[in-house]
Amino acid sequence: MSTLHINAIAAFTDNYIWIIHNGRYACVVDPGEKSPVSDYLHQNKLELRYILVTHHHADHTGGVLDLAHEFGAKVFGPMGQIEGIDTYVGENDVVNMPELNWSLNVLEVPGHTMDHIAYVGQVKAGEYALFCGDTLFSCGSGRLFEGDSKNMLQSLDKFKKIGENVLVYCAHEYTLSNIKWALTVEPDNPTLRSWQQQAMQLREQGIPTIPTLFEQELKMNPFLRVDQKGVWHAAERHVGHRLTTPSDVFTVLREWKNTF
Repeated sequence: MSTLHINAIAAFTDNYIWIIHNGRYACVVDPGEKSPVSDYLHQNKLELRYILVTHHHADHTGGVLDLAHEFGAKVFGPMGQIEGIDTYVGENDVVNMPELNWSLNVLEVPGHTMDHIAYVGQVKAGEYALFCGDTLFSCGSGRLFEGDSKNMLQSLDKFKKIGENVLVYCAHEYTLSNIKWALTVEPDNPTLRSWQQQAMQLREQGIPTIPTLFEQELKMNPFLRVDQKGVWHAAERHVGHRLTTPSDVFTVLREWKNTF
C-alpha cells in the first residue's frame, strides 16, 4: 500500500472535510462546501478521484455536485436523497480506489440519520481509519434526528467490533464542549481529565483534536460506556429513577447532552 496522507480541511464553523491523498490522487469525505476543498487540491496539485458521503445533511453534501463536475470524481454514498451519487453503497460493500491503492469497507450505522454509513480501512499494519460522519465524536455521539437509541447503540457496537487501534475521523470539532459534558457524567475519570488538558492545548494552537484513538474513546466517551456502573448510576441520578437497559441509559445520556 502506498503512503497515504489524511488531512483535515476546515469548513463552516466546526466541520472537518477529510482528504486522503498519496501526493497525486485524492479522495474527500463529506465535502459540505466546494471552495476549501478546491483550494486545497489546487494548492497541493492533487487530482480528486473519489468523493465519499456518509449521510444526507447539507453540511456534508453541499459541495458534492460542484466538485464532481469540476474534477470528474466518482461519488459513493448511501441510498436515499443525496444528489450526485454514482455508486450506492451499504453494509459489507467495499469502495475500491485503485489510484490510491486503497479500499474501504462500508458499515450501515443508522441513528443520527437512517441513511448514515461509515467507511473503515487499514492505513498501516494493525492500524485502521474510521470515517464516521456524525455517528461518533470525541467524548460524544450524534443527535438522534431520525433513529433512536437502539439504532445508535447497534451502530456503535459495530465500531467496537473493528478493534481498539482505530483512528476516529469524525466530521466536527465538538471535543471541548463534549468533554465538559462528559465530566458531569464521570467527573473522576482520569482519562477524561487528561484529554481535557491535551485538547485545550491543541485548540489553543489551532490544531484539530481529531482524529482520536478508539481505544481512548472507550475509556472516556459516555456513549460508549453505557454498560459501566459509573455511567449507569450517573444517568439514574440525573433522571431520578432506576434504569433497566443500556438503551435506557443511552436515551437519558442523549437527552442530558441535548439540554447541556
